Parts: sequence; structure tokens; C-alpha cells
Amino acid sequence: MNLVFDIETVGYEFENLSETQQEFLLRYAEQETESAKKETMIESAKRCLSLYPFTAKIVCLAMMNTETNKIMVLFENQSEEAWEAEEEGVMYQSASEEEILTRFWKYSAKAEKLVSFNGRGFDLPFIMMRSAMLKIKPSKNFIKNRFDSSSHIDLLEQFTFYGLTKKFNLDFYCHAFGIESPKEQGITGMDVKELYKAGRIKDISIYCGKDVRATYQLYKIWDEYLNLK
Repeated sequence: MNLVFDIETVGYEFENLSETQQEFLLRYAEQETESAKKETMIESAKRCLSLYPFTAKIVCLAMMNTETNKIMVLFENQSEEAWEAEEEGVMYQSASEEEILTRFWKYSAKAEKLVSFNGRGFDLPFIMMRSAMLKIKPSKNFIKNRFDSSSHIDLLEQFTFYGLTKKFNLDFYCHAFGIESPKEQGITGMDVKELYKAGRIKDISIYCGKDVRATYQLYKIWDEYLNLK
């Protein structure tokens, strides 16, 4: 079976980073002399914290077994109450980040291939770094030669022919190929931190699960029409 996956991340509060980390992240903004532009650069630097495994954590990870079409969504539980429900072939389970990563490596070790959208450029490096920081050893190296898709199919790489054409986001490809976009529910990746701060982890989990389902639908199109031997 193949395993389709996706993660959602949330950046730490900027003020909680060390002084030297803050200085490093704002080094270009501090060189700007125009006050308005400087403020914009500072806000941008803070907004991008969720993109780096050293300034953010994984709060949700969704996996889909392509043989059963079942989706498991693991999410960080912010309260004592655990939420576990199954609907439309999706199982939601609460777990710590350490448990999320441990289970990801356990399931991915059984997969023939991983399938992602921008997994090589973001998800997998993030997962590997967070794993190392939590003293969890990956079960397999899914980031090898960029052009080797024997163990990991990154659909963003495939739909741009490894960077030959313009990159679009998952929502754009969904609309182009007639797939229901996860963003049609009114949530985007940029909303995750605010949802997390508001305690709306369920909304993040549902969004992540829909991301995986859309990625799988896009994978089927690629496999049928573009996976030329």
C-alpha cells in the first residue's frame, strides 16, 4: 500500500524564543531604514515561524492508506478531554507530538511508497528534524535523489516536472482538475495558528484530513495520465 500524508504546524510565540534566535530572524528587518517596510518585514518574519522545525511544532498529521481508503488524523490535544471519532472513513485520535511522529514512522515503514504534495520541500524535512529534536529515529530515508520517486512521490515535483513549470498550491490544482479543495471549507494553512490559539484543534484536524483526501485524488490523476514509464 501507499501512504498519503500531510502535516499542520504552529509556530512558537516569538517572545518565547531566545534573544539570539530573535536577533537572527530579524537581522534583515533591522537593517531596513524605512519604518513601514521594516514593520512589514518584522511581521513577515514572525508569521513564517510555522515554516521552520526549530521555531514550530507539528500539531496535526494525517495519513491515508490507499488500499483501504481509510484516513487517520493524529492531533495534539490541548485539553484533558480526548476527541476520537470516526466519520466518512476518517479516524481522529489525540496524541502528543512525540506520539504523532512515532506512529508516523511506524506506519510509513510498512508503506511501499509515500505520497505527498510538497512533502520533499516541506513536510518530510520538517518531520525528520522534529523527530531528531525529540530523539526519535526515522524508520526510513524518504529524501534521497530528487528524481528518485521509488519510495516517495511528491506531486508538486511531478506536476511541475521537477521545477520546469510554475508551481501552484494544492487548491489551484484541485480546481484545475475538478477535485474538491480542502480550502472550500473556508480554512487555509495560514489560518492554522489562529485556530490553534483559539483551541479549535478539531477544525485543524478536519482540514488536514481533507488535504490528504484531495492529495490522494490528485495522485490518482497523476498515476493514470502522467505516470509515463
